[in-house]
Amino acid sequence: MSAVDLDAWRRDGFLVLEDFVAAADCDALQARVAELVAGCDPGLARTVFSTRDQGHAREAYFRESGGAIRFFFEEAATDRPPAEALNKIGHALHDLDPVFDRVSRQPRFAALACQLGLERPLLLQSMYLFKQARIGGEVGWHQDAAFLHTRPSTVVGFWMALDDADRDNGCLLALPGGHSGPLRQRFRRQGESMVTDTLDATPWPAVEPVALEARRGTLVVLHGLLPHASAPNRSARPRHAYALHLIDGTAEYGADNWLQRPDLPLRGFA
Repeated sequence: MSAVDLDAWRRDGFLVLEDFVAAADCDALQARVAELVAGCDPGLARTVFSTRDQGHAREAYFRESGGAIRFFFEEAATDRPPAEALNKIGHALHDLDPVFDRVSRQPRFAALACQLGLERPLLLQSMYLFKQARIGGEVGWHQDAAFLHTRPSTVVGFWMALDDADRDNGCLLALPGGHSGPLRQRFRRQGESMVTDTLDATPWPAVEPVALEARRGTLVVLHGLLPHASAPNRSARPRHAYALHLIDGTAEYGADNWLQRPDLPLRGFA
């Protein structure tokens, strides 16, 4: 990153870095996902992923996905073939699939994590996001630190555009500077259940949302406290993306975080 990039990161809580992901890597991820989807059991009980009601959190299939590769479907597509119905695949692609491992652990990502101030970056979570044409669901305003909580807060998101993302097909939206505010909620384990605690009822900042339009190959970097969202995709174009979340190994990762990996230790970029 340049000094200008660093200033923008500190001010806004996000960066849009064009041409950061090679076209060959975008191709490789999309081709590998096509293989994974083709191998998806058509008789699989379809766990729907929705940020609207968090109903998926009641299912063990979701709760135990932190150290696995699992398939989650759109609410509006439970009767469609998987290739047209998936919401996302998660949450350990970067550790369990060799193609995702190679792309996720490139030196330029490691260097960027270092520039962002992560002393001992660990790759915690990965998601392949489909945002299907015409049915891709809305993702409401949230902070990643609500779901991936450390003390102090250290989570950073690397969001890679594998298709062109714009206002028509549900690109990311952000509230610039909103990362300077408090963490509003925590989504966590409570026994065998998941609960959402309100930590601070302060409204989101009264600033105009910014559409983070991104051409294929762009990397969007998101601060863990930045409020962000995405609109539904009602266009005829899908909006595939790959999201990777990092934390600092020097911070405390709570045992009550929803994402746990008892049989899969966290790794850095090596």
